[in-house]
Amino acid sequence: MANSTSEIKFLVELDENRVPEKLTWTAQDGGVDHEEAKAMMVSLWDSKAQETLRIDLWTKDMPVDEMKLFFHQTLVAMSDTFQRATNDEKMSATMKDFCDYFAEKMELK
Repeated sequence: MANSTSEIKFLVELDENRVPEKLTWTAQDGGVDHEEAKAMMVSLWDSKAQETLRIDLWTKDMPVDEMKLFFHQTLVAMSDTFQRATNDEKMSATMKDFCDYFAEKMELK
């Protein structure tokens, strides 16, 4: 059986000061073709160095209220992923409690 690959591509258009003006992404296996986004957070695990590598970008016209929602939804998704990856329901519930606290303090709910 042959190996298969799947590609996810990010394009970042920069202004003259190298500040992101436009973010687009493509993931053909997921049916995404040059879709625009206002922000992205990508985390990669470097097993050799035992550390997380990160790419955090947002366009200069990303509204602050949308950034707060983006963070909240990302934290909720991380709680779900943590539960699926570790099966640690107690810590996942604690993380969800923090997400609720975050939403309350940011006046998102």
